[in-house]
Amino acid sequence: MDKYQEMRVFAAVVEASSFVAAADSLGMSKAAVSRHVAELEQRLGVRLMHRTTRKLSLTPEGGVFLARCRDILSSIEASEAEISTHSVTVGGLLKLSVPVSFGIRHLAPLWHEFLALHPQVSLDVQLADRVIDLIDEGFDLAIRIARLPDSTLISRQIASTRLVLCAAPGYLRRRGAPKHPSDLAEHDVLGYSLLATGDQWQFAGPHGPISIKVRPRIWSNNGDTCIAACLHGAGIQLQPTFLIDRELRAGDLVEVLPEFRAITMGIYAVYPTRRFVLPKVRALVDFLNSRLKNEPWNRSEIRA
Repeated sequence: MDKYQEMRVFAAVVEASSFVAAADSLGMSKAAVSRHVAELEQRLGVRLMHRTTRKLSLTPEGGVFLARCRDILSSIEASEAEISTHSVTVGGLLKLSVPVSFGIRHLAPLWHEFLALHPQVSLDVQLADRVIDLIDEGFDLAIRIARLPDSTLISRQIASTRLVLCAAPGYLRRRGAPKHPSDLAEHDVLGYSLLATGDQWQFAGPHGPISIKVRPRIWSNNGDTCIAACLHGAGIQLQPTFLIDRELRAGDLVEVLPEFRAITMGIYAVYPTRRFVLPKVRALVDFLNSRLKNEPWNRSEIRA
């Protein structure tokens, strides 16, 4: 008897909720799949699932056994991957999703170097600021900018960025600088509509945390749009250092209320939950970490 094959077939049937779909995914006949499950139940002496013409459902014993099967199958998969990653050449198509502005400004200039290091790799780089479903949409990797990684995914932090309240010098001369975050109610504000906290801007002040509800005159789902308007004196904005570090250093933008610190976010490489990482994914994550770690915006402080 092949206990590994029985567990593999059983797990596939549960995940597909269908003997036919499981057979297709495994490259087996439906009769063979049914036989494996029946022999498994006979050997264990318990029923693992209820079968009707409309659906399959696990018995309590089936639920316990499924969890054990997944642990065992994952361990076997991880062991094989651990050995193979030392000998397998890094290659193949690597499909990744990256935020639009970050991808254009900081990642696009790096792709030629990565491909030169790994000539058997090709890239499919999709730019989107929405949170994509890696598994359903077939992505190997995504870059996400957030306070915390998604707990359902494997993640590695490759950089960090701080949100900074800033405005053009001309705007501040014309309207004056706010003395407190609550003064933003009297100012023109430019809002990034995909900010996780929405219109609630959060700061750590001298006397503790502060949350201010803003009413932007301009909303945009693109940070570069907000920055362009801000540079022309349209108002005060809250943007990450990876987008505005150069403008702050040049004096084209000025930090406002520096004693009230906005949040710092991590920049993460995330990939589907699994016990091992494909060589091409590991290579890219290591590469990005090495290239981004010395960027001037990759720190909580802005140095003049």
